[in-house]
Amino acid sequence: MMAVPMVGRAPALDELRRAWSRVRGGGGPLTAVVTGASGTGKSALVGAFRRGGPSSVEVLAGTARVHSPAPYDWLAAVLAGRDTRGIDVPPDALSWLKQDPDVPRERYTPEALLRIAVTTVRALVGTAPAVLIAEDLHALDPASLNLIAELATTDLPVLLLVTSQPPEDPLTMRTLARLTGRPGAVRRHLRGLLPAEVGEILQHVYGVEAAPPEVAEAVWRRTDGNPYRLTELIAVEGPAALTIPRQSSELTAREREVLGLLAEAMPNKQIARVLGISVRTVTVHVSNLLRKTGASSRTEAVLWALSGDHHVGWRDNDTAARSQSSA
Repeated sequence: MMAVPMVGRAPALDELRRAWSRVRGGGGPLTAVVTGASGTGKSALVGAFRRGGPSSVEVLAGTARVHSPAPYDWLAAVLAGRDTRGIDVPPDALSWLKQDPDVPRERYTPEALLRIAVTTVRALVGTAPAVLIAEDLHALDPASLNLIAELATTDLPVLLLVTSQPPEDPLTMRTLARLTGRPGAVRRHLRGLLPAEVGEILQHVYGVEAAPPEVAEAVWRRTDGNPYRLTELIAVEGPAALTIPRQSSELTAREREVLGLLAEAMPNKQIARVLGISVRTVTVHVSNLLRKTGASSRTEAVLWALSGDHHVGWRDNDTAARSQSSA
């Protein structure tokens, strides 16, 4: 399958490149914040910026650790695999920030550790323009959030590029407010794709003749214009993704099975294990049943299933046994 191009993000990419040009030209430190719902292409935008933007410069990049987050996950990701012998900070504190396996017992106050973390980043950056990238700010630990906010206030010659889903907790909200409140800060929110943009992607993958406007509109409705869902739909269904669905709310047998498992509050990964299919396929089934039921969320789809005799595929004994064995 051909690679799915990045469409509808050119203005955001151009703005990031202009911000980097300002930093590289001595225009001082700048902060750029890219927000958007899951699957809207924040990481793809950062990847495109890195491929076509800074070269032969220091790039310090880290992201949140979704499972079992620990203090200073962002800095630990930056330091991973680096030679840190020349950094003038206490070795035991540096080992703690790196999350070394044999880390000594912490004996520094949070304020002291924050100062040491900032000093460490200063040593890594040096005096030349650099790029700091913090992805998934919404999932970062509190210590990393404080560090990112502090770095935005320094005189380091850097572009601080941050991505985040819309935050829900107060600390992340305050951190984003501090970042976007910096002088000259860039703020971009990525929306879903428009039908015409979905059509552009389909034409790139399948050819102009294969994706007329009515097909693009149908695919847009199936994916809500979400780039990740569109990519998964193309990967799973291939050319069948271009078939305009019949206007029917009738679910397939597999979709009824998936809906039944959604009613048991199972995430996609567990549903995939129970049914013996891939997570990608589950994602497509969920998208299809949301469209057919007219639901805007998984919860609404479950309520639809419970509201009448819709012949939802509640689990039989064999399915339940597979679920138990996958737990």
